Amino acid sequence: MGLTGEEEAVNELSVALWATNVGPRLNGLDAWISRIDAKMTEAKAKGADLLVIPEYASVQWLSFAPEGIALDREIAWMASQAPDALGALRPLVARHDMALLAGSMPVGADGAYVNRAHLFLPDGQEHIQDKLCLTPQEQNPQGWNLQVGGTLNVISWRGLRLAIAICLDIELPALAARLAPLALDVILVPSMTEALSGYHRVFDCAKARAVETQSILCPVGTIGDTGYRDPVESNVSGAAVYGPCEESLGSTGVLGSLPPQGHDEGDGPMLVVKDLPIAEVRAMRKGGAYVWPGAWSGEHVIVNDPQGQ
Repeated sequence: MGLTGEEEAVNELSVALWATNVGPRLNGLDAWISRIDAKMTEAKAKGADLLVIPEYASVQWLSFAPEGIALDREIAWMASQAPDALGALRPLVARHDMALLAGSMPVGADGAYVNRAHLFLPDGQEHIQDKLCLTPQEQNPQGWNLQVGGTLNVISWRGLRLAIAICLDIELPALAARLAPLALDVILVPSMTEALSGYHRVFDCAKARAVETQSILCPVGTIGDTGYRDPVESNVSGAAVYGPCEESLGSTGVLGSLPPQGHDEGDGPMLVVKDLPIAEVRAMRKGGAYVWPGAWSGEHVIVNDPQGQ
């Protein structure tokens, strides 16, 4: 189905990426919603059309979970809170007239649990994306015991084509090869990483994906220590907007960034990048890039490995 003339006429986007500090203890779900409400107010005042919060920002709910909750019960308990959380977020999107990628959170699906991102749009549309590749901790039957998603969703909004790749998903070359032919304008990357090494895996791969897909990549992660959990988990991350490494975009591929950090005295820093160069990147994808060969599959390449490794 084609886009309407009104949808085609927009083709613009300004984003706010909130590197959420999940360290502070909260006294209930209302306090978590209030934090997001305040950040949406701040982002809107700075000209953002979309606020993105990280993967598992919902882990902060564990600060008011039943005392002594076991690791293998955390996911089920957070999933039980998700409907109320999502229900409270919808009015915020309408009131602020801006989109919200509400990070990702555990939800029940087909008798199991998945790590699901929710994108709420001001016109009332809602889109989901389940994480496609899970970490060992997420898969551990004695731990979080999540199940993988199986569908990558392309989202149309304001004449733009968007997708969501959750944390580890953006690190996978096989997924990058599937993304490249889709002519995506923006790929949103909510993440959660415990250490500087994890931050670099996600963010460096996101930067590479901007070159490989000729799209704009927006990774953002959680920061802060979860002192209310046993064991305590550290979170180190930042926020960035990446584009193709082309001279007209400043050569480096970095359109905006916040450096990685593990602690913050407040709610966590927010990066706002206005007027993403959508039209310019589209032109690069259509042949204007200096060396990009298009969505290159490598199918014609024969691997010669005498040792069979």
